[in-house]
Amino acid sequence: MTEQKYTTDDARGTNYHLMLGDSCERLAEIDDNSVDMSVCSPPFDSLFTYSPSMRDLGNSANRGQFLDHYRFIVEHQLRTMKPGRIAAIHVQQLTTTKSTHGHVGMSDFRGDVIRLFQDVGWIFHGEATIWKDPQAQSIRTKAFSLAFQTKNRDSAHVRPALADYLLLFRKPGENAVKIPHLPDTGEVTNNDWIEWAGPIWYDEHSDDDEQRFGPIWTSIKESGTLNGRMGRENADERHIAPLQLEFIRRCILLYSNPGELVLSPFGGIGSEPYVAVKNGRRAVSCELKPSYWQSAVKVMQDLEADMSTPSLMDVM
Repeated sequence: MTEQKYTTDDARGTNYHLMLGDSCERLAEIDDNSVDMSVCSPPFDSLFTYSPSMRDLGNSANRGQFLDHYRFIVEHQLRTMKPGRIAAIHVQQLTTTKSTHGHVGMSDFRGDVIRLFQDVGWIFHGEATIWKDPQAQSIRTKAFSLAFQTKNRDSAHVRPALADYLLLFRKPGENAVKIPHLPDTGEVTNNDWIEWAGPIWYDEHSDDDEQRFGPIWTSIKESGTLNGRMGRENADERHIAPLQLEFIRRCILLYSNPGELVLSPFGGIGSEPYVAVKNGRRAVSCELKPSYWQSAVKVMQDLEADMSTPSLMDVM
């Protein structure tokens, strides 16, 4: 691939600021202790290729290089976050391949991210597992370890499907502005918390209640994302993976107040800023790839226009 020319730009609206550029550099423009919460899905090591830029974390040569690169961003997140506040990180475990690693197995990406955040100075605050449909994953990824043929021939080679994970990290210090959710007036009801406090969050397609044990999230719909075709360029990428909107919404409602600032260091096509502003927050994000950033700008401009249009009740 041809190296992508590095460019920077900015787009601002009433409640958002979208930065185009390298998060390792551009996050330095955000003031210390100014962010109220952060939510994002970083590149999963070198699992996907998003762009031809060597600044892209997804183009790291190995796990060590990825973590060294990612450290700059994690440090900026800690610096800009207010004390006592939360960063919500979406990750997945990764597999190894015989051609690259010499064996077929698993790699503890989730654990490496946890250890990186702790090493930088974050407190590991909690986590939840997000259930994935093994049949859908088998069809989508053509995973040898999930195939019926593998089970039928030699089940020593099968393994469960890969889950997603929500990792929560807290900046040391006391939270100066509380985030109250009263049962009758808060954005998160007691019934919401009964479900959201569960350690496993199920896709809403999992409707076999008899198979569920304990409180679980039941509506993280895997397809509930912004338009996956946005920002796609055939010449320089194999994959686009917008984060589920309901995942983002719950994190934002739980860990921020209306009017507060939400940061996404990997803005992509605008999922996190979109959910933040739609739910009455302010947003700042950074994205390296110009086509993704341009899609995010369009998303936010459309959202701002929709939110400023009076409803029929307003007119009446």
